Amino acid sequence: MARRAAATLAAILMSTTLLSGAAMAQQNQEWFVPNQGQGGGAQQQRPAQPPRQQPAQPPRQQVQANPAPLPPGEQPPAAVIGIVDVPEVQRNSTAFNQVREEIEKRRQKLNDDLQREQNRWREEQQQLANQRATLSQEDLRNRERDLQDRVTDAQRIFRDRSRNIEQAAQQALQEIERALATVIRQVSASRKVNLVLPRPVVVYNDPAFDLTEEISTQLNRVLRSVTMPPEENAAPAPAAAPARQGQGQQGQAPRRN
Repeated sequence: MARRAAATLAAILMSTTLLSGAAMAQQNQEWFVPNQGQGGGAQQQRPAQPPRQQPAQPPRQQVQANPAPLPPGEQPPAAVIGIVDVPEVQRNSTAFNQVREEIEKRRQKLNDDLQREQNRWREEQQQLANQRATLSQEDLRNRERDLQDRVTDAQRIFRDRSRNIEQAAQQALQEIERALATVIRQVSASRKVNLVLPRPVVVYNDPAFDLTEEISTQLNRVLRSVTMPPEENAAPAPAAAPARQGQGQQGQAPRRN
């Protein structure tokens, strides 16, 4: 019996020792593995893994509190609406029609002068082409250069005239617009109207709201015409003189032969 008890106690102590060694080895497994006395060499220590970088989180927007309410202000008056048809007022305006006719007349004159000059340029080019056999290279180059210079100058003059016409039209229309704005305020005040709308934005209105006829009549009383500045650089560029010189030399060509 004593031998069995001693053997049992030795087995318990042996199992306790083995369990303690295994537990210690498991706890230290992350950092070091001891040599077990086997033929293989000692295992090297594993390098620690660098910590993973977390993606940057966007900064949270600070929630703003609701702004403090404004103190109650004065309410707008009740709307008294009037309607005006501006294109119809322009059609009935004597000043507007006078400006439109004058601008169209100046544009037509500019176009006629330009066509006339272009015809002269083509004639001179044709004359130079016919005289190539009788002119030296130097004379031909000089005449072509002279024609090109006169064409360039004439084009500049026509551009200036066109710009002056547009500026005169803009100034005249601005004067009409200022007079129209004054008349609209006057008519609106006489009708106790505090809100005027253009007719194109109104789907339907009672005829009593329409101020177009009264505004047209008052505008013709206030502004019957507009004084426009005279047109500058109205004279066409002189291009006929070189053409006559070319014609004279063209007539002398047979005597040279």
